[in-house]
Amino acid sequence: MKIREKFNELKNKNEGALIAYICAGDPSPQATERYVEALVRGGADIIELGLPFSDPVADGPTIQAGIERALNGGMTPDVYFRIVGALNTDVPLVVMTYYNLIFRRGVEKFVKDCVASGISGIIVPDLPAEESGELSVLCKENDVDLIFLIAPTTTESRMKRILAQGSGFIYLMARLGVTGARSDISGSTRDLIRRVRTKTPKAVGFGISNRRQAAEMISAGAEGVIVGSAFVDIIASGKEVEQRLEALAGELKEGMRSK
Repeated sequence: MKIREKFNELKNKNEGALIAYICAGDPSPQATERYVEALVRGGADIIELGLPFSDPVADGPTIQAGIERALNGGMTPDVYFRIVGALNTDVPLVVMTYYNLIFRRGVEKFVKDCVASGISGIIVPDLPAEESGELSVLCKENDVDLIFLIAPTTTESRMKRILAQGSGFIYLMARLGVTGARSDISGSTRDLIRRVRTKTPKAVGFGISNRRQAAEMISAGAEGVIVGSAFVDIIASGKEVEQRLEALAGELKEGMRSK
């Protein structure tokens, strides 16, 4: 299923989209399939699977630790695409990674590997829209969404460019800095949701970790929320991981049905 199809489906049901991030291969390649299934059972609408990179500049300590566990467990791009291609799920899949890995693999090969493994979208936090020409063209040719981030400090001119080039959904950063669960949501996030005017769905990430926060973002006008660190924390604990992933996904999704 394509990302746009999922958002259309949820719009008809008056629901926001739960986009759940985990790092593929954390703590082992074999665990990823079970964890994805648990998240989908809980209500995740889109799965964002991190492709580990050794210098993840946009990620906070929680996800950095998950990336380190995955790399120590033997995760590579080849293993990543093999694992993703074997997943038995019909929810849209998104790869989140850094441009060095895409460049080293070859941009065209990377996009075609995404298509072959069933990936619908690509997020590259360290690739500015102004420098994304080659990847953008190849994504359009292969019907893969290229998803860009907008921060509270993004200028109006840059925002226009991002909105013109991005597809699937627009990733709104709830705050400046790196990923990581927070207890509160900044008031500037609501301003950002209002300021970004586009027909492309808006999904808010960076800091959302519970039902109340998810509900706040949907009621503020977002079409989706992105949750990562809260799930990665559960994986790091190693305790009843599948049950707790499913439970947290269910809690978050409940908050998004009150739109």
